[in-house]
Amino acid sequence: MDLDDAPKKPANMVIGENLDAISVAELEQRIQALDSEILRLKAEIARKQASRSAADAFFRN
Repeated sequence: MDLDDAPKKPANMVIGENLDAISVAELEQRIQALDSEILRLKAEIARKQASRSAADAFFRN
């Protein structure tokens, strides 16, 4: 994976921070960024599980 393909997280985003001073627009941008990251992580999990399943099947024979 190229570093340019990685989703960009706002530099000032901190998990668990107080959200009182953050605008609705910025909160929506954060949700979009986090949703993209979740999809990327789930795709990587699926890729690794498929690889593991293939290896398990190969060594069972």
